[in-house]
Amino acid sequence: MDLDTVKQRAGPREFSPKDDMPEEYRKAATRMIQFHANSEIMGAYLEKPFIRQAPSLDRKLAFSAKVQDEIGHGQLLYRAAENLGVKTREEMLDELADGRGKFLNCFHYPMESWEEVPMIGFFVDGAAMRRQATLKNTSWEPYAHAMDKICFEEGFHIKHGESILAELATGSKAQQERLQAAFDEWWPRILQFFGPTNDSSTHHDFASSVGLKTMTNDELRQQFLNAYLPKAERYGLEIPDTPRIVHHEDEGRYEVVEEDLDWDEFWTVAKNEYEPGIGQIDAREAAQEAVEWVRESMETPAGGPAPAAAD
Repeated sequence: MDLDTVKQRAGPREFSPKDDMPEEYRKAATRMIQFHANSEIMGAYLEKPFIRQAPSLDRKLAFSAKVQDEIGHGQLLYRAAENLGVKTREEMLDELADGRGKFLNCFHYPMESWEEVPMIGFFVDGAAMRRQATLKNTSWEPYAHAMDKICFEEGFHIKHGESILAELATGSKAQQERLQAAFDEWWPRILQFFGPTNDSSTHHDFASSVGLKTMTNDELRQQFLNAYLPKAERYGLEIPDTPRIVHHEDEGRYEVVEEDLDWDEFWTVAKNEYEPGIGQIDAREAAQEAVEWVRESMETPAGGPAPAAAD
């Protein structure tokens, strides 16, 4: 199939592994899905320490389930990308471990306190749901099919994050102050979750023309602001003065003054050159090496020699 035909046919779940897709499409779809899969894995590793730090058994169980879900999402997405024939799952995992794989900006920052948990579990997961819901109509069918399961499970993650947010927002004064401090720190990063503005996005036009994306970064950011800024205020959080937010009451929408966002830091993060993010990548590499023996044992043919690590 040539590229012009792809653009003419592009629509929800239009293409599958049985179609002979042009190289441009396969590479663009692989880049997009690999980025998504990497983000699921790195998000899970960022949240994993909070399974032990969760303040109750119910929270621990819910957090443990969430981390397992996110790892599962990553594996599901690697499979959807692998079907495009550009890279194997192992190649994508190796790229993530050695720092070539890219992932969402929010997962480059360290998370140290329980009050930061709903910044990921409610706001970032809520932003992710805005994007992921549109991907149920992406043109690569295996990706869209994966989103059916992912969106279903992410809905529970957001509800759990909101439950933690509500608990902290109605907790002690000290908890409320720590929650506000976490929000002040994370809010600008969350607003950059959707990536660069439309005029700086290098991949959107092609992805849109072949049906991989159905909404722009600016449209998704606008939707998120309209939905989640009022929710933040409802839980008593004060919106920071910077970045400035303009409320267009006549149009029923909010707008972030994008020049107030630190795009230099964003692009440093995006290139995997931000120091805290480098630490996250190093931790991922160590984790991958630690379970190398598991992969080797699974690849050992039946009746073959037992792996050394299992001796």
